[in-house]
Parts: sequence; structure tokens; C-alpha cells
Amino acid sequence: MSALGLTFSQANYVNKAFWRNPARAFFTFALPLMFLVIFTSLLGTGKEHIGAIWIKESTYYVAAMAAFAVIQACYSNVAMSISAQRDSGILKRIDGSPLPKRSFMGARILHSVLVAVILVTLTAVFGRLVYSANVPTGISLLHFLVMLAVGSASFCALGLAVAALIPNADAATPIIQASILPLLFVSGIFIAFGDNTPAWITWIARIFPVRHFFSGLMSGFVGTPFDWMDVLVVAAWGLAGLFFAIRFFTWEPRTK
Repeated sequence: MSALGLTFSQANYVNKAFWRNPARAFFTFALPLMFLVIFTSLLGTGKEHIGAIWIKESTYYVAAMAAFAVIQACYSNVAMSISAQRDSGILKRIDGSPLPKRSFMGARILHSVLVAVILVTLTAVFGRLVYSANVPTGISLLHFLVMLAVGSASFCALGLAVAALIPNADAATPIIQASILPLLFVSGIFIAFGDNTPAWITWIARIFPVRHFFSGLMSGFVGTPFDWMDVLVVAAWGLAGLFFAIRFFTWEPRTK
């Protein structure tokens, strides 16, 4: 079987293993929707100024939770699962098996992207039905799909990169959360930027990929101008993460 065929075969296995763990699958899909309900209940009753237009804050949080869902599926889950498998010796056995390592990792990425697409679809449908939020259509949908594809792949690569830094499975959760939660706040995912937002926060947001990814998805939901620079920034971070993972990722458990 070709490497591509092995990748899809392994992805099918990873997908089956995911759905055979109902608790994991349930909370993976429920968490973004729960956050969406909480934020729209607390903060989503007014309107938000985005670019030159005003939108309902409920629509804002539909887009924000869609971005959050992708980051959780493609960054946090990849880093956490890979770290756990390395610590338990699974990756070491894979390294010594006939399965190519690129097929194993490719399967993990394919599965994560699939989960991300499902999460975004559920979030958009839920937002449309419950909050009458706008959903991407026409050329906005095309831009939205480009950013979704680039963002999903890039955050998977960044998940592999941070997994290279994680010393053991016990340290995975705090390292992952410490690396992503501050960026979610300073990128406007949980609290929308306003006129009084400190300049240093917007400056930091422009450096990292989360804000650019969110802006690309937001343009699909609310019709703001799509900026291809957002795609380039997210892709650049993904490539940097991929090169870092190739250079420093190890398949054997850390001994110290």
C-alpha cells in the first residue's frame, strides 16, 4: 500500500478510536457550544463595531467560538494526544513498525481537521438556529473555507511543535493551556476589542496567528473585507511550527 493509502487507513483507525470514546467525543463537541451559550448570555445582547459595520454580539461570538473550536481540535488535542502517546510508549512502537511516521502523523492531522470542520459546522448551524447569526455564503464562503483549511493545518503543525517541548504527559495540560489561553484573550476570542482596548494588546494580537485566523473566519460570518495577509500570517506560523517539529520532535519518552 502507498504512503497515502496508509495515511487514510490510519486516519480511519484514529477516527474509529475517537468515536468509541463517547465521553471524549461528547465534550469535544459540547465545549464550544457551551461557551457560545455562556458568552452570548452574558455579553451577547448588544452590538459590536467591526470595521465599518455594526453586528450583533451573538454573531460575533458564533464566529469566535468557531475559531476556538478549531484551535481546540487542531492545537490542544493534537499536542495533548501526541504527548500522551509518546509518554506511554506508543510512538516508540510506531517508530519501529512498518507504518511510515509521516503516515501516522498525517492521519492524526486529517482526523483533527475533520473534527474541526464538524465543530465549525455545528457552531454555525447552532448560531443560525438559536441566534439568527449570519453564516458564510457566496464568495465569503470561499474565503471562509480557505482560512479554515489553512488555519486547521497550521494549528495542527503548531500542536506538534509544542508537543516537542512537552517533557511528559503530566505537564501537557498546563503547558498547552499556558501557551494558548492568554492568546485567546488578547486576540478577542472571549472579549471583543473595543475603542478602549490597550494598544499593547492589539500589538501582541497582530504578531500571533490566533487573531489573524479569527479575523479570516469573521469576514465570512459578517461580510467584512477579507485580508489575504491574515492567511499568509497563519500559514507562516504553521510552516514555522512544522519545521520546529521536524527538527526537535522525538518519538521516545523523555527520560528526564
